[in-house]
Amino acid sequence: MVWGGSTWLPYPGSGIPLQRLFSTFPDGQPGVGLLLLRVGAAVPLIYFGITGLTASESPLRLLLRLVAIAGGVLLLVGLWTPIAGFMIALAELSTTLLPRVLHQEDPWMAIVLAVVSASVALLGPGAFSIDARLFGRQRFEIDTRTRVR
Repeated sequence: MVWGGSTWLPYPGSGIPLQRLFSTFPDGQPGVGLLLLRVGAAVPLIYFGITGLTASESPLRLLLRLVAIAGGVLLLVGLWTPIAGFMIALAELSTTLLPRVLHQEDPWMAIVLAVVSASVALLGPGAFSIDARLFGRQRFEIDTRTRVR
C-alpha cells in the first residue's frame, strides 16, 4: 500500500501500518543535492564544535558541542542520518533557547544548522551514503528452476 509517497508495509497480525525508516535513496541530481545538504550541515558543525572546545566550558555546553561533532560526522558519512539529523536539530535549538546559560550572542547559525539538519533527517541520506549501502534497495535473484532427482 502506498500513502503520501512513502512505502507503508503492513504489520503482520495487527493491521497497523509500519513505515520504513527511509522512503527512498535517490541518485543522480537529487542524490547529489542531498549529499551537498549533508556536507553543508556537517562541515560547520564539526568545525565550530572542535574550535569551540575549551577546558573552562560548562558541562552543558561541552555536551552540546560533543553532540554537534558526533552528529556532524554521522551526517558527513551518511550513517544513521534521520537519528543524527534530529539529534543535531534538538541540540542546536537548545542552544538558541538557552543563550544566557551558553553565552551565545548570535543564535542564527544554530537556527540554520537546526533547520538544515532536520531537513536532511526528513528527506533521507540519498544514494551516496553509508545508509544507502546498508539499508537501501537490494536486488534478490530467485532461482525458479526446480531440481528433480
